[in-house]
Amino acid sequence: MRPTTEQTTDQALETLLREHVLAGEWVLDPHSSSVTLRNKSMWGLVAVTGRFRDVSGYGIVSADGEVSGTIAVAAASIDTKNDRRDKHLRSADFFDADNNPDITFTADGIRPSGRGVAVTGLLTVRGRTRPLNFEAAATVQEGGDVRLDADVHVNQADFGLTWNLLGTVGQTNALTIHAVFTRP
Repeated sequence: MRPTTEQTTDQALETLLREHVLAGEWVLDPHSSSVTLRNKSMWGLVAVTGRFRDVSGYGIVSADGEVSGTIAVAAASIDTKNDRRDKHLRSADFFDADNNPDITFTADGIRPSGRGVAVTGLLTVRGRTRPLNFEAAATVQEGGDVRLDADVHVNQADFGLTWNLLGTVGQTNALTIHAVFTRP
């Protein structure tokens, strides 16, 4: 059974894991993958969006179907199409990119769930690590690549990102993750 580019069901994914089709090492394709950030600013009236231009990662699927891996984004690669804002986001007020060059998510468990996967792991921003669990759509593409798509909500204060001039910056960030893994 080889699913196409349609979203993979939990039953199909369990079959692929059980039959060892996905076992082995995987590498994140940085050209096909993206991590974007959305935040409401100006008292929730203006949406600020940005994209991290430097994304990397890997995954491992063991013979018994256990999945783990890491996705990293270079904090300095944030691009909101506003140089002044980007410089401020890279500063010690926010990502502190000079001292904390990477934002990482380390998955310690991915299991079939409904029409996708349940992902558990740890998110590290500015040297602070917190648990993060979310649902992702999983797709096994015709060429064998595995795609995960998720929308994740993170409270920036949990990671020490508390700069907020006159209360204008929203505390919840929405991350959209489009991760494409391929065999090395």
